[in-house]
Amino acid sequence: QVQLVESGGGLVQAGGSLNLSCAASGRTFGNRVMGWFRQAPGKEREFVTAISWSGRNTAIADSMKGRFTISRDRGKNTVHLQMNSLLPEDSAVYYCAADRDPREWFTSAKVSDYDTWGQGTQVTVSA
Repeated sequence: QVQLVESGGGLVQAGGSLNLSCAASGRTFGNRVMGWFRQAPGKEREFVTAISWSGRNTAIADSMKGRFTISRDRGKNTVHLQMNSLLPEDSAVYYCAADRDPREWFTSAKVSDYDTWGQGTQVTVSA
């Protein structure tokens, strides 16, 4: 089965930047949308951004537009999340995930639309 492993999280001051990576091992994803979600303690898992298998289509949550950027390298089965101008409210465990169904593009912001998840990487932004 495919496994997703996130990395790049850590502790950063407000206004700083982090670049998260999601590496896939095992079987490849094929034609699937990839997404990033985040979850803070006591809160629901929240959609961050998504990218098509080709990398030509992206979507991002309104609160993160202009600050976060997603990219994909299909040849290396990796997805990246560049996070700039970080805020304390961005603190959460960040998860990458693969779309439940193979498709060129689908704007999916629901947890239930993804069926393969990484273990998450902690991002902590200090004020």
